[in-house]
Amino acid sequence: MKLLADDLVPSIFGQVTPPAGMNFGGDDAMAGFGKLVGFGVRTFIVVASMFLLLYLLWGAFDWITSSGEKEKINKAQNKITYALIGFLLIFGVIVIFQIFAGNMLGIIKPTPEGWEFNLPVLK
Repeated sequence: MKLLADDLVPSIFGQVTPPAGMNFGGDDAMAGFGKLVGFGVRTFIVVASMFLLLYLLWGAFDWITSSGEKEKINKAQNKITYALIGFLLIFGVIVIFQIFAGNMLGIIKPTPEGWEFNLPVLK
């Protein structure tokens, strides 16, 4: 039974409409997820590169301020060496990722805005 007061008194809290689902561009959910994955990969590369540069500069600073002490120079050389190994690892991961995901599986297409991910779906 509907009460008479329901018709006379408007809702105090207003009308609630749920927001639309997540959309990362386009109508297709998998295309949006592909853009999200691409953003994550690019973010990882940028953050890893910033840490690499900071660690390299830290090693260079330690070398400059070592005052000729062998132990401090060795520590600084190790930091620089590890930073360069990190650079090779980041570069290697990008190359391997591009070969497997791009050339072999066809998931990635390079575009002017960055990588476009076309994730496979089951239909």
